[in-house]
Amino acid sequence: MTDRAQSYEELKEAISEGYPRMSPQLQRIARFALEKPHDLALGTVATVAKATTVQPSSMIRFANALGFSGFSQMQQLFQGHLVERSASYRERIEQIRRGGKPGDARGAGVLHQFVGDAMHELTRLEENIRAADIKAAVKLLAGARQIHVLAQRRAFPVACYLAYALNQLELPVRLLDGLGGMLHEYSRGIGSGDVLLAASFRNYSPDVIATAGACSERGAKVIAITDSTLSPLKPAADVCFELGDDSSQPFRSLVGPLCFAQALVVSLGHRLAAVPAKSGNGRARRA
Repeated sequence: MTDRAQSYEELKEAISEGYPRMSPQLQRIARFALEKPHDLALGTVATVAKATTVQPSSMIRFANALGFSGFSQMQQLFQGHLVERSASYRERIEQIRRGGKPGDARGAGVLHQFVGDAMHELTRLEENIRAADIKAAVKLLAGARQIHVLAQRRAFPVACYLAYALNQLELPVRLLDGLGGMLHEYSRGIGSGDVLLAASFRNYSPDVIATAGACSERGAKVIAITDSTLSPLKPAADVCFELGDDSSQPFRSLVGPLCFAQALVVSLGHRLAAVPAKSGNGRARRA
């Protein structure tokens, strides 16, 4: 294949056309590229190779087979597609209106759609979370000198809830809201003995990713709540929860992340109730 695609749509067609002639390894990459274009846009050669169970050299051969000089050149088209999907709310709503049935664009039709999507999301959530990871995170939180909670953009409501709920357990918790552009200054004292509870989903916040990495380097434990094994938040995490995410939806739900946050808090409450500890004011922590 010599002609190189100039757009994401052309690239999709080229992959589909060339798929029957590809080796089994390249076909696995092709399926991944078509099914999870956002993961390919954000991943490295190594992470995408791992996700498709092929050697990194196969990634280069895949790009070459499509007429690109290397993986990065091909990835630029996927990244451009990712940027294009960051549409405004009005554009997303119009997309729903164009794709729905008459009468579904408002009222009960919208509610029915979102309830159905939420139920599917919760099913995936239960499949993706391991009890051992919850146990490990609870142990870190229960033993922390100070808990710091960080999220931005779409994930910020998750951080707000976690800060509120952990405070109700009478734990030493601080919400890193970055007010006044002071996130770096507020976070640079986080180190050994502290736990950073960070959440970030596509499109990932660079400030959250950078802060998590810096805190980890200073010896803090990091608990990550994210959406994919390819998340840039994962490398800094001591415990990483990959909740899953359907990037094909115009509006990505917070039902799963908030449900998980509640489960994490209640699990921690059970541990504190089983092993009572005194807070700074002398009262036993409430579960």
